[in-house]
Amino acid sequence: MAQYTRGYRVDGDAIRKAAEILAGASHAIALTGAGVSTASGIPDFRGPRGLWRLVDPELFSIDYFHADPLTVWRHYASLYRAIRGARPNPSHYALSGLEAMGVVKAVITQNIDGLHQKAGSRRVVELHGNAFRARCTSCGAVYGIEWALEQLAGGTPRCSRCGGLLKPDVVFFGEPLPMAALNEALRLAFQSDAILVAGSSLAVSPANRIPVIVKRRGGKLVIVNMGATMLDGEADVKIEGATEKALPAICKRVAEIVGSDKTLCTSRI
Repeated sequence: MAQYTRGYRVDGDAIRKAAEILAGASHAIALTGAGVSTASGIPDFRGPRGLWRLVDPELFSIDYFHADPLTVWRHYASLYRAIRGARPNPSHYALSGLEAMGVVKAVITQNIDGLHQKAGSRRVVELHGNAFRARCTSCGAVYGIEWALEQLAGGTPRCSRCGGLLKPDVVFFGEPLPMAALNEALRLAFQSDAILVAGSSLAVSPANRIPVIVKRRGGKLVIVNMGATMLDGEADVKIEGATEKALPAICKRVAEIVGSDKTLCTSRI
């Protein structure tokens, strides 16, 4: 039976149990979604102030991109500006701290904002790509997004090597996930005996299969999210609340259990 805490108040018993699961695991991983980054000022996608209320999601289908890449690039520039200046929040630092303790082996993320890396996480699997890169659709060459956006003044960004069409290196609707990232995420799931899901409703496939794999292999599932998820009934612990409140509390409790420095759970920059 899952243990719950409501709202923004952090329930000590649920935090304790979540920390005990992570500290007792031999190979724990984390899966993060948009709710981890909202405290950094990045809107989620489907909420009342979500990005899809600012930008029409149909523009970010792969078919629309190939039909009118310049229009998509111009709209992407607006979306990128919502991400560019964001800084990590306590959720990101807590996950980085858990990795530094050797408790969480990797972070698998649905986010494209690069904030886990900025907070110090080293092993990050980006299922949906990275907003700070562009990739040539012909030869696969990778560019910094700022360089690609500068090319908009002269038209659709093109590869300086082969002249091919550049595309933001994020997964558009109708595109498969990057195979290397998906395979790595699945390998991690099959190795793991615990998974911490943070800031995701687990409504998007195939990412939502990752915690299912861990559970089916006898592992433990901890969920921290503001609102219901598709796997609440499978959770060993469900903490319904803001990740930026709950994750640091879990991290500090883990530090107590494993004898690590609690300051690992906060910004080290």
